[in-house]
Amino acid sequence: MIILVKLFLAHILGDFLLQPNSWVADKERKKHKSIYLYIHIAIHALLAFIIVGEYDFLGLAFVLAAIHGFIDYTKLRFQKNKTKRNWFLVDQALHVLVILGIAYLYKSDLFEFKTPENSFWILSTGIIFLTKPTSILIKNAISIWTPEKRNHQDNSLSNAGNYIGILERLFVFTFILTGHFEAIGFLLAAKSIFRFGDLKEAKDRKLTEYVLIGTLVSFGIALSTGLIVQSL
Repeated sequence: MIILVKLFLAHILGDFLLQPNSWVADKERKKHKSIYLYIHIAIHALLAFIIVGEYDFLGLAFVLAAIHGFIDYTKLRFQKNKTKRNWFLVDQALHVLVILGIAYLYKSDLFEFKTPENSFWILSTGIIFLTKPTSILIKNAISIWTPEKRNHQDNSLSNAGNYIGILERLFVFTFILTGHFEAIGFLLAAKSIFRFGDLKEAKDRKLTEYVLIGTLVSFGIALSTGLIVQSL
């Protein structure tokens, strides 16, 4: 059912692409007193209603946004600096479960996707998911292993690693949809060659393992997303 895809698209747009870091910081500082919490909830309601594009969904769009806001408030209320990673993962898992429930409640044919006009929504959702949302997901998932910085000198471009990750995932996604699986191996090998010098100079086993984990998780998500989109 395309409603499920559309609601997931609305979620990743509202939670990641249309929520600046300044809003997140303000919410974490002021909790329920932050105006951005309520703007965030309103954006989710509006996105869900517009993207689904059916007037009958208006009521459920408000229900979805209200539950989203309650989950966000609970996370803000109870998370600590040491538990942010766990709360982020729980928060996103709950949002996905709510989306599944709302989609099923609205239309019970939850896993029926086989209509040509739905290709745009499925492809768009896959592409957008592999950009900033996946970057944030990977950053939080592997943050427990983040190596300590031994100096403050960093000659790399600002956010270069983030953009490189996005580009490589989009390349993998494209290779899968076009049936060029061999190109994925070439891309992984090319990245390994370019990163070899940095890791050799670093002489830091933790940094090497951290980069390897991040790369494999990034490629794994891109592969999974590509295969899911292809099958749908």
